[in-house]
Amino acid sequence: MEEEQQEEEEVLHYWGNTTEEEYYKTHGIKATNSFYTSPRGLSLFTRSWLPISATPPRGILCMVHGYANDISWTFQSTAIFLAQMGFACFAIDMEGHGRSQGLKGYVPNIDLVVQDCLSFFTSVKQDPNYNGLPSFLYGESMGGAMCLLVHLASPGNGFFDGAVLVAPMCKISDDMRPRWPIPEVLAAVARFLPTLAIVPTADILPKAIKVEEKKAIALANPMRYTGKPRLGTVTELLRVTDYLGKRLKEVRIPFIVVHGSADVVTDPNVSRALFEEASSQDKTLKIYDGMLHSLLFGETDENIEMVRRDILSWLNDRCNSNSKSSSLS
Repeated sequence: MEEEQQEEEEVLHYWGNTTEEEYYKTHGIKATNSFYTSPRGLSLFTRSWLPISATPPRGILCMVHGYANDISWTFQSTAIFLAQMGFACFAIDMEGHGRSQGLKGYVPNIDLVVQDCLSFFTSVKQDPNYNGLPSFLYGESMGGAMCLLVHLASPGNGFFDGAVLVAPMCKISDDMRPRWPIPEVLAAVARFLPTLAIVPTADILPKAIKVEEKKAIALANPMRYTGKPRLGTVTELLRVTDYLGKRLKEVRIPFIVVHGSADVVTDPNVSRALFEEASSQDKTLKIYDGMLHSLLFGETDENIEMVRRDILSWLNDRCNSNSKSSSLS
């Protein structure tokens, strides 16, 4: 038993102990990581996953992780798959997450994080190696909300060619929102003790993942924030989801939303509201019966393949044509 525990503690990556270089090589991609200094001076950890090909990539994916997560563990699985399919993928650990600067789990101002992401993604788009390629935002959970905020903050409606939103937290539904006076009390205390980690919520990860074996893998992430949510972060999330919920009609970017019908972390009805209210002429909604929050890692391999296929088909269609169709399933 002690030997088994020691082996588990020594796992270096979600796939095991194979080095990153060797793992990427066997999967037919190349990858890099580095630190990016944001305009406000923060040191933010970034990664890229690139196809190995003599031809240019099909497009660019600008990727944003969810709350308490990071880009170096299971988040990589989707980026690796998309790189294998010919897309150049770039992601950034937001402030207070992963290897980026900041107090763990603390996001004092989401507006500034949005500007961090926009600045980094703009630098990618301006790289001569990728300039002119179709570019897409990609976000999971809170990262989905971040993508919509990046879109709304972008210079012009066509700065990005589309967005892939995976179980996005683009607004908190009335059923899931804390009842009065809890938000008001949290906001009042947060003014004086914003970094205090006392908000009484259970770890959402076990509720997000369906396959038991994959729960253990996700829980082993050494960079995941496991403490209670910090007051300042929670009040920021409440503020920004209220703000975003009131601006859904201003969303004009082409997008696909994928969401599990049994998701108890983010509400699939909010994704339905986004689909209905957004002004985008090209929008697609996929609700998967019985699936949970972690659509692209925590489900069965068959379910993951289904979601990947839908996302890839959507991306390929928009790289191949200027189709402006709208579909609902």
